[in-house]
Amino acid sequence: MVDIKSVGVIGAGQMGSGIAHVVALGGYDVLLHDVSAERIDQGIAQIEKNMARQVSRGLIEHTAMEGAMARIKAAPELQTIGGVDLAIEAATENEDTKKTIFKALQPHLKATTLLASNTSSISITRLASATDRPDKFIGLHF
Repeated sequence: MVDIKSVGVIGAGQMGSGIAHVVALGGYDVLLHDVSAERIDQGIAQIEKNMARQVSRGLIEHTAMEGAMARIKAAPELQTIGGVDLAIEAATENEDTKKTIFKALQPHLKATTLLASNTSSISITRLASATDRPDKFIGLHF
């Protein structure tokens, strides 16, 4: 069993930033990665904006927002994600792109790291087969 304390999110667009948002509010440390520092910064800014809206609506406390934002860190280098307990890929819905990400990430992963792909249409079995840990690979869709 893996005790998940840290989560890496690959892709800082709408889905990835939404996943990072929820995971950070859940109390987990989050590393957010994308193809450029600018995209990561945009994702973090969107998360902050969305949390501020939640605060203004009384859905979360300001202290919860502060804590969650403090748990989100930029990960400009993909290999940084390798040290997390759970890595969630939320890149564009393209099988080759997703497989390329997992293959690039694989050499940097801890033996216990779990992998997930945020996909609604691509075979999880095919994506998992591109890794060295198909038994630790799940599909999810937010």
